[in-house]
Parts: sequence; structure tokens; C-alpha cells
Amino acid sequence: MSGAPRILALAGSTRKESFNRKMLKLAADAARAAGGTVTHVELADFPMPIFDQDLEAAEGAPPKAAALRKLFAEHQGLLIASPEYNSSVTPLLKNTLDWVSRPSPVEAFKGKVACLIGASPGMSGALRSMAALRSILGNIGVIVLPSQVSVTKAGDAFEADGTLKDAKLRASVDGAAGALVDAVRKLHD
Repeated sequence: MSGAPRILALAGSTRKESFNRKMLKLAADAARAAGGTVTHVELADFPMPIFDQDLEAAEGAPPKAAALRKLFAEHQGLLIASPEYNSSVTPLLKNTLDWVSRPSPVEAFKGKVACLIGASPGMSGALRSMAALRSILGNIGVIVLPSQVSVTKAGDAFEADGTLKDAKLRASVDGAAGALVDAVRKLHD
């Protein structure tokens, strides 16, 4: 592999104080420390209409969807922080994946490696959203690593500076991000 593994990092929430955006920052820093080159994308910078195949047929992909698809294609790994809305992925994240996968998911997704992390204020720790996301990504050709990080009671899990209070959770985030960089390196070497 020439150069460092290229990782695209995104969170399925645009909320300013999102627990998942905090998690993503920690994981992105850990991926950089493990030798990856990380591009952090804010989905708020890529507004898109709800996916509609008739709209796509009439007008093509929205410019923001095409730009985001290009970013996905340029990276070998995906670091995704998935909040949980009603026991599944957020509409924002699902819509993003729907648009980026069009007209074919091959260029943007096939053979990519993904690491999933998630946090929620409840006891599920976003496990249900990560299970749904794992299914979606696997269906479009992404290799999803078995290691994932789930933070329960997220409202109490972070220090004021955005770091995790629990040392074991911090180590889990570092380990998952490092595993992503290592897997991308091995797969694309």
C-alpha cells in the first residue's frame, strides 16, 4: 500500500452536542495515532433531499450527493458513529447511504472496511442502530469489522472536554480505530 490508509469519518447526527460526534472525534484521533489519514465529514455540509428514484431519474444525483460519493470513493475505510433513533439508524445516515450508493454501490462501497461506534443516552448504547447499519453496509459490499464500541448512558459518559470518563471505553475506542487502520492496511497492501 502506498501511503497511509485513508479513512472517511462521519457521524449520523448533526446535533451540536451529539454524543456520537464526540465519539467520532475520539475515534478519528485514535485512527490518526494508529497511522491512518482521516478525513472528517460533517453531513450538515452535504444537505440532500430524501432519496427519490423519480427525482434521480429526472435530475440526476444532487451535487452534494455526487461530491460525497467522490469522497467515499477516495477512501479505503469508513469510521461511522451511529446514533440510535427508534431502534435503528438515523434518517440522515440512511439517506446519505442511499444517495451515495446510486446508481451502483460498487465504486463508493465495495471492498471498503468499516468500523462502527455508537452512543445513546439509554441502555442500548446504539447497539440496535449498529446492527441495522451492519446489515445495510454488508449488503452494499462493505466489510464491517466485528469490533465495535457502544456507549450506554452517554449523557454521563463524557468529561467536559469531550473525552470519555471510563478508561476501558477509551481503550475500546482506540482499539477499534486501530483495528480499522490495520485492516485497511492489510486488505489494500
